[in-house]
Amino acid sequence: MTETYKAETGMRLILLAFGVLLMATSAHAASPKWTLVVHGGAGIIERGRITPADEKAIRDGLGRALDAGKAILDKSGPALDAVEAAVKILEDDPHFNAGRGAVYSYDGRNELDASIMDGATRRAGAVAGVTRTRNPVSLARAVMERSPHVFLSGDGADQFSIEQGLEQVDPAWFGTPERQRQLDKMKARKVSAFDVDLKYGTVGAVALDAAGHVAAATSTGGLTGKRWGRIGDSPVIGAGTYADDRACAVSTTGAGEYFIRLGVAHEICARVRLKGETIGVAADKVIAEMGEIGGSGGVIVVSPGGFGGWSFNTPGMYRAMAKHDREDRIEIYADEGAARTAVTR
Repeated sequence: MTETYKAETGMRLILLAFGVLLMATSAHAASPKWTLVVHGGAGIIERGRITPADEKAIRDGLGRALDAGKAILDKSGPALDAVEAAVKILEDDPHFNAGRGAVYSYDGRNELDASIMDGATRRAGAVAGVTRTRNPVSLARAVMERSPHVFLSGDGADQFSIEQGLEQVDPAWFGTPERQRQLDKMKARKVSAFDVDLKYGTVGAVALDAAGHVAAATSTGGLTGKRWGRIGDSPVIGAGTYADDRACAVSTTGAGEYFIRLGVAHEICARVRLKGETIGVAADKVIAEMGEIGGSGGVIVVSPGGFGGWSFNTPGMYRAMAKHDREDRIEIYADEGAARTAVTR
């Protein structure tokens, strides 16, 4: 073998190795690492209480929400865009208590709440009691990005929405016959202002993007028959929504008053950041503590390390998760998949 031949052969091997490296790098660039978790509410969700048609529609809705977020994350888009996109899908789906399909207040109105938070900057936006914005989560984001405030409510939030050019709808667009039936049932029973079916239909999403940033968003119609301008945890930063790149992102669903009292979303993040707990341990401990004082519901969580999942103390929770390297998971009942415990892998 001549020296020239050896040199040429060596060069070919180097170029081949370099080509393999380039292909591997390109493949990696085309497959960013991300995680997305969504929820559509928790509560007395049991087999036999949901018709097969409704169960299919709910699973399909969760799947569409995942697809909307995945389309952004898989192109290295920001987590903030992904959670907004996922929540908008659920807001437009009448099977969930947010946006179209929101429950009625005692006075027969749909009063919508939402919030969103960016874990990279810890900027946040929230709205409560809005009545005409098709997608309240987008209004919450507008508050965060286009106003000096964090939280707007009622007529002021509605006016801000119009000024920002967000899509407006007639208030009747949000209502559905099923939600009217639930209100009529509550009034007939002459019970207090509480969700008669014990299904906390809040929707939410948390995500980790390829840049390592997390975000969270939550949206709800509140509780059936709510009165006196009642506001739950969903639009309250630290209770229903929180995101911090130093810890995790959280969106909650459940008996809002208890989530507010414990500051559930922030408490989970604080345990991760300050005590070094995993998101699974932190979520389980906070949900257990809430249960001890009478609260029920659940949370979805994602960490900057790519771990994601949920924890809840109710018979069921509409939930789903997607990761860049795994098949989607869509679950409803407590005995599916990892059950009530957060997925930390």
